[in-house]
Amino acid sequence: MISREEAWTIVCEHTRSESLRKHGLAVETCVGAYARKLGEDEQRWRVTALLHDFDWEIHPTLDEHPMKGEPILAARGVDDEIRQAILSHANYTGVPRDTPLRKVLFACDELAGFITAVSYVKPSRSVAEVDVKSVRKKMKDKAFARNVSRDDIVNGAAELGAELDEHIAFCIAAMQANAVELGLAGPGNEGASS
Repeated sequence: MISREEAWTIVCEHTRSESLRKHGLAVETCVGAYARKLGEDEQRWRVTALLHDFDWEIHPTLDEHPMKGEPILAARGVDDEIRQAILSHANYTGVPRDTPLRKVLFACDELAGFITAVSYVKPSRSVAEVDVKSVRKKMKDKAFARNVSRDDIVNGAAELGAELDEHIAFCIAAMQANAVELGLAGPGNEGASS
């Protein structure tokens, strides 16, 4: 299995956008926290989450992402379990979400992006100010972070068998614990990426 460092190298080779890199880190943070909670292989789950959108900049359409990224990962030695989990995070690939890793990746993807967006509109621009109530309120505002699928957030929690508010709270807590690396600790506390 490839290391976390090798996965980050792949992300950085294919992703120039700092915000997209930070999204990968945010999803990695949430998925890694679930791996610990569920007693799963944390490194494998973190690598999967980190790589899930590595090809978005080079394949930015639904007919390409993540399908055209999969052979790139295969060529780099990423195993089939990780590649299939990445394929499953998109509803249109036909790859079922029938493992805990696949379910958690899907459940955390859009939510991590949404929590990040909510953080940016807080006075401190910090995830420390984000709570379940503020996330749920912003979910009702269709103009806010309009590219984030509310259906995927709701359905992800359901597929995971988690109550939505508990899932949101869990991901907020994970991101708060890693706020500096995610650039969500507020001005002056940004920290450096991995």
